[in-house]
Amino acid sequence: MTVPGTIYKRLLFHPTKRFIKDDTREYKGLEMLVAAMHVANAIDKTCKTKHIGLLLPTSGAFPIAALAGWLTGRVIVPLNYLLKPEELQYVVDDADLDTIITVQPMLDFLDQPPTGKTLIKLDEMNFKRIPRPRLPRSFKPDDLACLLYTSGTSGKPKGVMLTHANLEAAIKAACKHAEISSSDVFLGVLPQFHCFGLIDLTLLPLVHGCCVVYTARFSPAKILDLSRTRKPTVLIQIPAMYNALANAKSGTPEDLQSLRYCVSGGEPLSDSVSSKFRDKFGVTINEGFGMTETSAASNWCLPHMYKPHSVGPTLPGVEARIIDPESGDELPPETDGELQLKGPTIMKGYYKLPEATGETITEDGYLRTGDMAKIDGDGHVFITGRIKEMLIIGGENVFPREIEEVLDSHPSVNASGVVGRPDDSRGEVAIAFVEPCEEAEIDTQELLNLCRDRLSNFKVPREIRVLDALPRNPTGKVMRRELKAIIEGEQKGSKDSA
Repeated sequence: MTVPGTIYKRLLFHPTKRFIKDDTREYKGLEMLVAAMHVANAIDKTCKTKHIGLLLPTSGAFPIAALAGWLTGRVIVPLNYLLKPEELQYVVDDADLDTIITVQPMLDFLDQPPTGKTLIKLDEMNFKRIPRPRLPRSFKPDDLACLLYTSGTSGKPKGVMLTHANLEAAIKAACKHAEISSSDVFLGVLPQFHCFGLIDLTLLPLVHGCCVVYTARFSPAKILDLSRTRKPTVLIQIPAMYNALANAKSGTPEDLQSLRYCVSGGEPLSDSVSSKFRDKFGVTINEGFGMTETSAASNWCLPHMYKPHSVGPTLPGVEARIIDPESGDELPPETDGELQLKGPTIMKGYYKLPEATGETITEDGYLRTGDMAKIDGDGHVFITGRIKEMLIIGGENVFPREIEEVLDSHPSVNASGVVGRPDDSRGEVAIAFVEPCEEAEIDTQELLNLCRDRLSNFKVPREIRVLDALPRNPTGKVMRRELKAIIEGEQKGSKDSA
């Protein structure tokens, strides 16, 4: 049975169980199922396309809307509300959406909602009437279930096509690996448009009958209060959130004593954040690894497996290998190379981008992650760097070229180069280097303002530096690795002086 069918059955057979608690209310099984049928009826009245957009805060409303989309036989497209208006509009148009499910507070939050689309506002619907009953739809394993957008190398988001088989395999693998049961309680604040938020904090708990507690806005005080009152057994966050908890004035080991698993993903976990958190709460954070293209987690280091910097072994059914990026040969254990993954969780491909799909998935079915890694003798994967020049800032993918295009558009800038610098609160921040045009003077504050006007907040450089000339190769291409070496040299010098 597919994930939507399993969720339908779970809600139907447990009508009085409280499956979800969010910032406004609790949701019982029958309430969710009836609400999904109401929304499904509204979708059929307005939506003429195969895809349905979901623009919602982290809450119980999201799984209701997702199930409604599947009840109508459609593909759900979760939308990133943190994008700039033009970025969000691009995704909405590229995904071929004509209808978006949302709520008015979300529209108020946005600078400019998507235009030219029909909006179904859940907070304006009447859920008190009896809806037209619906049975779960029948899907083939290879049918698309959702379309999740992730940044592309050109800066344009790419739609990752995940099938019903992908979702089912990802959930089964994670639950088998961690022995998840219906008595587990999940606590999460990750956005549900993100792959981890969708699969590991929304679909997985519902499939296995777990209770999940959501809060739409992260605050250390809120997370600690929910931990004390709701007794979660699973906490999944990004390192920046763990850093904020570690630095919170309040908080004791008793607050998190109910946790079985404390999982970090989305970006590398630094030693300083890990040690601060362990010192404060007596809890060891275990890292996981995954991508949108791998249907969320492909690796997860459980507590009894803990090794510093290990993201653990691959989940059941997933194969990993390390490939020499130059020769293409498979490398032995303990050797750095590109991590490639294969299995039933690997995406079907990129939406409307067959060439990009072919570049990412090998002929023998392995996904090129673009990450440098090594595998030890126990099968643990250690991420050691990135082949691709993507930055991960607060769990979001950012490509240097996207920022550079904005900087280069300024008349005083001849060229620019953007690299990442490790940061405890964000995982990584962007540092920009600019080369002025001849006889031009650079106003770095003016450039920062330009970036704030044209980029999402998390993409704005933390710092802009002016160099008389950027390092270039013989063909004139700016060498980002030389700029990266400047940052690394400063960090080494800072540690030596300390």
